[in-house]
Amino acid sequence: MKSTGIVRKVDELGRIVLPIELRRTLDIAEKDSLEIYSDGSSIVLKKFENACVFCGSTKEIVHYKGKNVCAACLEELKAT
Repeated sequence: MKSTGIVRKVDELGRIVLPIELRRTLDIAEKDSLEIYSDGSSIVLKKFENACVFCGSTKEIVHYKGKNVCAACLEELKAT
């Protein structure tokens, strides 16, 4: 992980502001969803993208029984 040197305080509702420089660099726009992970004592934020549970592709995603599956993996599953 690379430190940006930017420090923000958590407000009384538990919110922080992501600096515009980071949002531009990471292509995070208003109303984008972020996934929140914990890794030991660290908090990791990742831009949420619907991705295939099998291969991670973000193209041609189909929702099946609450899971995201891409068209290619869906075809492969049908063939088995």
